[in-house]
Formats: sequence, C-alpha cells, structure tokens
Amino acid sequence: MSTLSASPNSWQSRFERLRQDRMFELVVVGVIIFSALVTGAKTYDIPQQILTLVDILDYGITLFFLTEISVRFFAEQRKRDFFKSGWNIFDTLIVAVSLIPVQDSEMAYVARLIRIFRVLRMVSVIPELRLLLNSLIRALPQLGYVALLMFIIVYIYAAVGTTFFASINEHLWGDIAVAMLTLFRVMTFESWTGVMYETMEVYPFSWIFYLSFIFLNAFAFLNMLIGIVVNVMEQERAEERAEAMQNELTLQDLANQIAELKQLLKQKS
Repeated sequence: MSTLSASPNSWQSRFERLRQDRMFELVVVGVIIFSALVTGAKTYDIPQQILTLVDILDYGITLFFLTEISVRFFAEQRKRDFFKSGWNIFDTLIVAVSLIPVQDSEMAYVARLIRIFRVLRMVSVIPELRLLLNSLIRALPQLGYVALLMFIIVYIYAAVGTTFFASINEHLWGDIAVAMLTLFRVMTFESWTGVMYETMEVYPFSWIFYLSFIFLNAFAFLNMLIGIVVNVMEQERAEERAEAMQNELTLQDLANQIAELKQLLKQKS
C-alpha cells in the first residue's frame, strides 16, 4: 500500500541534510550580514520610498530567520534536545522578539533593539566564533584574578600619585578615584605624555612612575590576558579532537563487532 505523504523520519532527515548543507549555512551568514546593513541604513536620512523598501526587506529577513530556525528545529530527532543548546535558545528568542511589530506598539523600541542584536546570530552560526566566545567564557575565572591583580596595582599607583602629584594638578590627582581615572588614561595611551611632562617639571624622575606603570598594565597584564584566552582555546580544541577520536574509536569497535558476528554466523552456517 503506497503512502500519500512522506514519513516523519523522512522529513526529519531532509531537514537535517538542509541544516548541514554548506550552501545553506553560507546563505544564512549572508542574510545576517545583509540584515546588519539594512539596520544601519535606517540610521541615515533617506527618502521615504527607500525607507519603505528597507522596511519590506526587514520583514523579509525576519521571515527568513523564522524559516531557518524552523528548519533547525525540525531537523532534531528529539525536539526537546533543540532547547538544550543555549545558542538555539538565544536564536529563538531573537527571532521571536523580531516578530513584534515595530509600528504603533509600546514595544517598538525593544523590537528595534532586538533587530540590532540579530547581528549577534553570526556567533551562533559560525563555529569558530562560538569556539572563541566559549573560550572567553571559560577563561573568565582566571581573567577575574588577573583583573583583581590589575586593580591592586592601579590602586597602589593611584595612592602614590595622589601623595606626590596632588599639589601639581588637583583635577588629575586630587583623590584616589580621580587618580585611578588618570592612570586609566595613561594605560590607554590617551595623551599620557602631557600628564607625565607636567609632573616632571616638579619631579624630574617621575617618568619612572609612568613607565613602570605602563609596563605592568599595558604590556605584562595584557599579554597575560591574551595567554590565558589562547590557552583555554587550545584546551577547547584538544577536547574536541579527543571527543572526535573517541567517536571514531566507538564506530570502529562497532564495525569490528559486526564483522565478528558475521564471521560467527558464517562458521555456524
């Protein structure tokens, strides 16, 4: 008896092939980039006719994202597993809120803001960006200790600067809070030489204060932060390679067991 419609598993496999298709991924990335351009176009003073076209394109982009997230949902064998991924939840929320009408609605500003955040979907689509963001999140505890050490160093230097330089410039070194802001300016190299030359007129060797501070914060700690993130990324890649090798070994063991069963069946027959 022939069936009039394809089975659910058949449809699921089709959605799965479409989700894993490289061209489909490239189209999704292209639409996300185009969505960012459309959002940016609205910030310019453009004629009403073009603005209407931009609004139509925006609705079309929203419908495409709705279709894309539906494809990914129906491609899952167990639909509940779709929401076990934080990236899927993020994408679903972005798409769902994007469906809010932006005209004549109290949520118009929220909807426009969400449309801006659609650019972040680039992270969930591109695996390399997901790896980078996951590495940053995993590195946060170690980065927190480095940031604490940086704060301690800045606090000590701010106290020293307030003690010696407050009489030179009250606006830059009047209290420890202002001094920390000044040191942040020095750390970002924003006209820091002017601050240094001003204190050198009274304390000629005050350049040691600034250069040592810059060396500790702008060079040593920055390299330390980069090293931590790179180390975590290497660990992520090593874990992925180990998992892939484990899966390959599992498949190989299964293939060997099937071959042994076939051999036993042949012997018995």
